[in-house]
This record gives sequence, structure tokens and C-alpha cells, in this order.
Amino acid sequence: MKKIIVGLAIALFVSISFLMACSGGKSAAELAIKTAEQAVNTTKAKAIRIVPDQVKLLEDALAAAKEKVVKGEYKAALEEATALTGKATEVLAAAMDKKDELTQKWTELSQGVPQMVADLQSRVDVLSKAKKLPASITKEKFEEAKAGLDAIIDEWIKAQESFKTGSFADAISMATSVKDKAVKAMETLGMSAPTPAFAPAAAK
Repeated sequence: MKKIIVGLAIALFVSISFLMACSGGKSAAELAIKTAEQAVNTTKAKAIRIVPDQVKLLEDALAAAKEKVVKGEYKAALEEATALTGKATEVLAAAMDKKDELTQKWTELSQGVPQMVADLQSRVDVLSKAKKLPASITKEKFEEAKAGLDAIIDEWIKAQESFKTGSFADAISMATSVKDKAVKAMETLGMSAPTPAFAPAAAK
């Protein structure tokens, strides 16, 4: 990622050179637009799934700069394209920082959630074979938790798939939902919900 950011920084320097060396002519504006477009496309490829709103703003700004060239407003287009190249660099750097943050959060969830699901499955299996449910667990509660476990497993699979495709925020949102549902199911089945959430769970 550092090489990409450095490349965009060089593109920014080139654009600034256009601005300083030229008086706002069409050729300079078009070159600056081309540099900005390369920067935006590079950022989009790496950041669209992480900071989609910011990428959309970059695309809108690029379209506005291109429109100024069409209107013959070359100096304004040159200035906006130069600023846009720098902004694309900033957005990419911010996206990479956020990706690292989301990846760390995912690592924590992916280490804890499977164990919670395994503990729940084990508890359900034990209770399913028991001749009588504990006094604190009604048949209705047990069936509800059992059905909930199936939904938890399905949702966890979807969260993993989202992460693999690069939809980090969606994956973490789903994984967090899975964790919360697992905690609730554990409490329903008379298990101690881990505190923090990924400590080993103990059946009562």
C-alpha cells in the first residue's frame, strides 16, 4: 500500500508542477485531469468497500472538474484536479488505516465467535439427549435457543463470506450480531455468557 500512496504523491507533485508552470491552458488542465483520474481510480480500487462515501465524493469532484474543462474553465479545472489528486491520496491512506482497524476487530471476533458457537452446540446436544431439562429451562426456551443456533451458524457463514470478498464493515456488523445472539442463547440455556465476550463459557 505504501507504494500506491507514494505513487499518488508523485502524481500530486506532477499536477502541482502543471499548475506552477502553466497559465491555466487547456492542455495543462487536461493533463491534470488525467492525473487526478488515475489517482481516483487507484483509490477506488482499494477503498470502495471500506470508505464508499468518500470514494463517491472523489468521483463527483472528478466529474465536476471535467465539466469545467468542457465549459472552457481551464484554470479552475486545473486547480480542482490538482487538489483532487491530493485528496485521493488522503482518502486512500485513511482507508488503509480503517482496513487495519477492521481487520483487527475481525480477528478478535473470528477467534471468539466459533468457540461460542461450539459451546452452544455442545450444550444443545447434551440437553437434547437429557431425559429432563433443567428446571430453569422450559421446553419452549430450549426450542427457541435451538432454532436460534441454526440461524447463528448461517449468519456466521455469511459474515465469513463477506469478509473474504472485502466487505469488512458488513462482515463485522454481522459477526457482532452473531456474538450478541450467541450470548443471549447461552443465557437462555443456563450458560455463563463470557465476560469479555470471548472467554470460555461454562454450563451451569
